[in-house]
Amino acid sequence: MAGAIFNGLLYRQLKDRSYRAFRRPFDVSRAAVFTDPSLPPVTRMALRMRELFRQEEPVILEGQRIVFLRTVTGVPDIFSEKEWQEIRASHRIHECGYLSNICADYGSAIASGLDSRKEQIEERLMVAKTQGDTEGILFLEAALSQIEAVFYLVEKYKNKALELGREDIAETLSALPHRGARTFREALQLFRILHYTLWAEGEYHNTVGRFDQFAWPYMKRDMEEGRLTRKEAEDLVEEFFISFNWDSDLYRGVQQGDNGQSMMLGGVDESGNDAYNELSEICLRTSHRLGLIDPKINLRVSSGTPIERFVEATRLTGAGLGFPQYSNDDVVIPALEQLGYETKDARNYTVAACWEFIIPGLGMEIPNIGALSYPEAVEKAMLDGLEDCKDFEEFKDRVRAEISAEADLICAGLGGLYIIPAPFYSILMDGCIGRARDITLGSKYNNYGFHGSGLATAADSMEAIRHHVFELGDVTAKDMKEAVLRDFDGYEELLHSVRYEDSKLGDNDPRVNALAAELMEWFADALEGRRNERGGRIRPGTGTAMFYLWDVKKLAASADGRRKDEALGTNFSPSLFVRSKGPFSVIQSFASLPVSRNINGGPLTMEFHSSVFDTEEGIEAVASLVRQFVILGGHQLQLNSVNRERLIDAQKHPENYSNLIVRIWGWSAYFVELDREYQDHLIARQEFDA
Repeated sequence: MAGAIFNGLLYRQLKDRSYRAFRRPFDVSRAAVFTDPSLPPVTRMALRMRELFRQEEPVILEGQRIVFLRTVTGVPDIFSEKEWQEIRASHRIHECGYLSNICADYGSAIASGLDSRKEQIEERLMVAKTQGDTEGILFLEAALSQIEAVFYLVEKYKNKALELGREDIAETLSALPHRGARTFREALQLFRILHYTLWAEGEYHNTVGRFDQFAWPYMKRDMEEGRLTRKEAEDLVEEFFISFNWDSDLYRGVQQGDNGQSMMLGGVDESGNDAYNELSEICLRTSHRLGLIDPKINLRVSSGTPIERFVEATRLTGAGLGFPQYSNDDVVIPALEQLGYETKDARNYTVAACWEFIIPGLGMEIPNIGALSYPEAVEKAMLDGLEDCKDFEEFKDRVRAEISAEADLICAGLGGLYIIPAPFYSILMDGCIGRARDITLGSKYNNYGFHGSGLATAADSMEAIRHHVFELGDVTAKDMKEAVLRDFDGYEELLHSVRYEDSKLGDNDPRVNALAAELMEWFADALEGRRNERGGRIRPGTGTAMFYLWDVKKLAASADGRRKDEALGTNFSPSLFVRSKGPFSVIQSFASLPVSRNINGGPLTMEFHSSVFDTEEGIEAVASLVRQFVILGGHQLQLNSVNRERLIDAQKHPENYSNLIVRIWGWSAYFVELDREYQDHLIARQEFDA
């Protein structure tokens, strides 16, 4: 860990988890307040948060300046299991049923405060009552209730601060969240209040958005007017980053650490000018210094980004946190424009919990609503008709048809979406108050996103079939099918050839690259012109999420030599067992692929041995590699610093590695907290030395 930490006491309390002593379970005897079946869901949501905040007890730790700490856990759902069964009978429920993976317009809320929102709601409520708009009335009344609940909890914190003699905190909370922030510290505190409230309302994967854009004006003004030095600004950012970790263990997705607290830095402003600033740099260095899994850092770059910025980001990669994840503005912005995003909105993109591209304040998008398995399409085409194909082109036609059929099947299950109302989140999104409608019902952008898993396995399998069945003719179609169905038992020579000797995606072989490109184009073609029930488009992507493990449970072995039950490569990356020609070959392969039509997101993911980052020469070499990927036209990149021997030892002796951080797919976690299958996949990934 580089440098000194400003507030060692706060950091130690975070690391030793002593702050968890303040937690207690929710008083379930009070659950009847918000589980009454006669109440509308939006009203239940408001009542639940009011009850939670009634039970919350303010905690202000010694030396803390940015307050709000979760003390009550295990809050019951607003619906009974019987009610959920009834909802599921007529609706599609995505994941947990609560709002997730969108980004609030924090900048506007921090600038104006909640009093102005309250006034807007009250004015709009009068109109709704005049119009007899029952749905609008219920939403607006719930939103008002949520704001009052926030005021109530802030008042409790203010009184606690006065009790402890912390007049500085009390003074800040007297103004916030009523009016907007006027100083950098106030901006950070108001963000903490808003973000904390979203978690409390029940939303999850609450991303951070472009923090260095909406917070920079406050820091800049404070420094220009002499209220803040650079060192003091760094100290505040340090505590702000620590604040993301107080409650993060309560917010888990597939695994602990999958909480979606993703922060975007850099990129361009609305006019297209480079917006990287002094706060961006401080955030990179603070993340490096603290070594925490939250917030998860993303960096927007372009072919015009100076090499010094890539070097600074690579130093952070070397810290082993799995940060930053890069997004290339040169590719992403035009691709979003092609999908119908206004230029000013496309330029303002951020990412959801992992990597999916979303627009702050304007998107009610579900970027992970489905996933297509490329290997499954290849497997079906092979098992159902390889022997009937007179040439490889006919086999490709069968694969394309399977991809189209799989896309049809996924799309057929998208109707009837239901999301639990989110009245507080709604007031942080553009237009909800004016429409008098909850954000879960839609916004300016309502697109859905599909992952595309196992691209390398599918492309490599098609190459093996082309090479052996249709070109060399050393394997019959029947034997290739039998080898796959028998997990290559009795076909050991073929296994060695297809697994280790044939060309693979990542070798920069034009023929394999072309197959991968065709697979992606077929995926895009299958979704072209489709609209969801909200009028949004269906975006194909290059991410896998957890499907790199889940998909293999329904697959046999693959023609590329992947054995049954062996995992796929994560995201947009080579297969696990590939003997790559080196990292430059990998980026050449993947940067050549047609990502502009597969722009839901999903990075090329590569692992480098931790020793690469031990020298300045190594850091500069990796930074140059990243820059080259961007120049070549790659859209997203995720580099990780790993050490296989250390991971293996951590499996054997977890007690010695409680703070060992690793990157899973779009998020980072403590290695020893992961299930064994995720640990094993990390160990199996290819590790580059240079």
